[in-house]
Amino acid sequence: MQVIIITGASDGIGAEMARQLAARGKDVGLVLAARNQDMLDAVAGECAALGAQTLTVATDVGVQDQCRHLIDATVARFGHIDALINNAGRSAHALFEDVADLGWYEDLMRVNLWGSVWCTHAALPHLKASKGSIVAVSSLAGLVGVPGRSAYGATKFAMTGFFESLRAELKGAGVSVTTAYPGVVATRIRHRGYNAQGGILGSSSLKEDDAMPVEECARLIIDGMAARRREVVMTAKGKLGRFLKLIAPGLVENLALRAVSDEQKPH
Repeated sequence: MQVIIITGASDGIGAEMARQLAARGKDVGLVLAARNQDMLDAVAGECAALGAQTLTVATDVGVQDQCRHLIDATVARFGHIDALINNAGRSAHALFEDVADLGWYEDLMRVNLWGSVWCTHAALPHLKASKGSIVAVSSLAGLVGVPGRSAYGATKFAMTGFFESLRAELKGAGVSVTTAYPGVVATRIRHRGYNAQGGILGSSSLKEDDAMPVEECARLIIDGMAARRREVVMTAKGKLGRFLKLIAPGLVENLALRAVSDEQKPH
């Protein structure tokens, strides 16, 4: 049985990955982690109906002890771990000059970066034993700076650096590390992100017209994990932006500014 942990599995990309993994094969054990137990149970029910064995573990990845508990609970139930998908995260949009209290910057870093680090650290001995896979769901904002996304971008750039270094460290251990870089995906994550005051945005700060369907995003991540790819950059614009950043960084900044909705642009 292939045992896969997915954090942030109660909604959005994480829930869709769980459903697709359950549909791909019956010999799979899915460990679904997020803060909302009721939503986790609903996703687990869908996966079980598709033939998967499931375990739900209510987890706030911003708390190290809860990350350790997630891994311990997985091993207690299934005996091993084949893949860890670090998907849990929170969004934010605020101009740096508008932020009075930077405390929520720390909270965001704790969830987006440290949650992935803590889960990976606890799972690593088991993943080395199985020669398994680690997936980090970053963002195009972890490759190119976007106006108003200084806090979010910092967490995602940090994820990029951490998992790139970890990939090199694990090169001889048989553990693959795949970093995924979604662009704008049709989920509610941006609506629930932080605003400048540390409250809830309530709406998206980005242009959503060309948002990628969540089903496509989840499929690309799963395919990347299965092929043990180093990176999954999901859009043509993302691939182009990454290249242009090397030769025309000013142009990339202008393109990033265009991605922000008019009411959220710098004053």
